[in-house]
Amino acid sequence: MGQEITSSNFTEADIAEFQRRLIVETRLLESWFKEGVFDSHGDLGGLELEACILDQAGEPAPLNQQLLAGLDDQFVVPELATFNVEINTTPRQLQADALDRMFAELQGIWRECNGRAESLSARMGMVGILPSLRQADLSLENMSPLNRYRALNDQVFKLRRGQPVELHIDGRETLDLCHDDVMLESAATSFQIHLQVAANQAAKLYNLSKIVSAPMVALSANSPYLFGRSLWDETRIPLFEQSISVGASDLTKRVSFGIRYLYQSMMENFSANLQRYPVLLPRLMDEPVERLAHLRLHNGTIWRWNRPLIGFNERQQPHLRIEHRVVPAGPTLPDMIANAAFYFGLVTGLAEQYQQPEREMGFIRARSNFYQAARFGLQSQLYWFGWQSIPADQLITEHLLPIAKTGLLSLNIDPISVAYWLGIVEARVRRGLNGADWQKQWVANYGLDMQGLTLAYLERQESGKPVHEWSV
Repeated sequence: MGQEITSSNFTEADIAEFQRRLIVETRLLESWFKEGVFDSHGDLGGLELEACILDQAGEPAPLNQQLLAGLDDQFVVPELATFNVEINTTPRQLQADALDRMFAELQGIWRECNGRAESLSARMGMVGILPSLRQADLSLENMSPLNRYRALNDQVFKLRRGQPVELHIDGRETLDLCHDDVMLESAATSFQIHLQVAANQAAKLYNLSKIVSAPMVALSANSPYLFGRSLWDETRIPLFEQSISVGASDLTKRVSFGIRYLYQSMMENFSANLQRYPVLLPRLMDEPVERLAHLRLHNGTIWRWNRPLIGFNERQQPHLRIEHRVVPAGPTLPDMIANAAFYFGLVTGLAEQYQQPEREMGFIRARSNFYQAARFGLQSQLYWFGWQSIPADQLITEHLLPIAKTGLLSLNIDPISVAYWLGIVEARVRRGLNGADWQKQWVANYGLDMQGLTLAYLERQESGKPVHEWSV
């Protein structure tokens, strides 16, 4: 989905030819899995941050074209809405001071973006759902002027037979509304964590990424409000699932937790892509079949919460990555690097501890945990290996943080770095104050003033202090 296309108009012949090429590339990929041609190196990490551009009143500022023109940075690219951008970082081997380097790089890019925003009388913000956002902001007038976004909108509503998106979220309050385009998606901004994995470990680490999605959401929740309604602690989850709804069941939903674990390999994901998901963007590309251009584009239009990715190294050898998409943007850069450290350490530690973790945690239970964590954050009750039920905060502090520490140390991450980043997670959980909790406490103190909440949030975010140190 990061690729631009030359036109947003497609014919039935385009769709048929795209489907033919998709079949050929899927068969080629299947042969690669059988022959073991993938890069054997794992344990590389990378990050993506979706951020907002705001005016001085804390309202969305549709300025991403001007901001990007002033930056000229290949790591900062447009997002669906003109008030959003995406920031990428360099993939790094997870060892030594890798986490500190990730933080330094992301902090440097963030400062550049803020400097450019200031020259436009704007400011940057990172939050799962912007509290001050209004439904009127999510119009096609605020769609970034790229053909791929226009095509996405056209194709989604073609599959919906022109019917509007119906959003229904039942939480602390209930929100029901209709929307006539895909711009609802741009209300949800994420911090996406990438992990390159060795082929012989890919299925296990993918399944573990699903299992750990619940505690990851619980400790990072930062989206309690949408259009002034208090809903889930991580409202971004149901919002994104419903904003591009073109399937009637879990078999065809474009955004979902999935229907099962992997049995043997990530190939099962790509076979499902071919068999179950209609083509959304049938852009025909003049690329060698070995580049899997059509397969990768099609995969980019299926937003699993844990998405498998195919990439290529400098020798053009394919590699496998997991894109862990469950974590929201914000509240601060230190919080997000701490979240990434916890994820990297936890899946690594659990992989060392369990030969077949999916046997210890049924898929239905893992999926139920995920939505419970999205609803209730650190106050959720989660099922876990060998335990009937355990509060999320207790699970994280007593059981998961030690495993994450072991995992990071086994990657040869510097022990001082491990203690620092996991210490942020521990302090946040022990205080019971993630981004969602802080926002709810602010509203309890000062009332349902979404603009005031946004400005107070930005003031604390700009201090650079992790959320557990914020005053309410």
